[in-house]
Amino acid sequence: MHELLPEGEDLRRAVKWISGNLQEDPGQPVMPLVQEAIFKYDLSPRDADFLLGFYSRKKEQP
Repeated sequence: MHELLPEGEDLRRAVKWISGNLQEDPGQPVMPLVQEAIFKYDLSPRDADFLLGFYSRKKEQP
């Protein structure tokens, strides 16, 4: 099924899924959601690193 999706589509879906969960419950920790999204969307190591870095940087911002 991954061959039918455009490159990067799984990453976009993972970000959308994480964002949706955070909108429903803003107080929940982000990193467990990121870890779940990595497995849920079967992200490549490169995409997983990007997602981890993106949410780590976002967490550090005021």
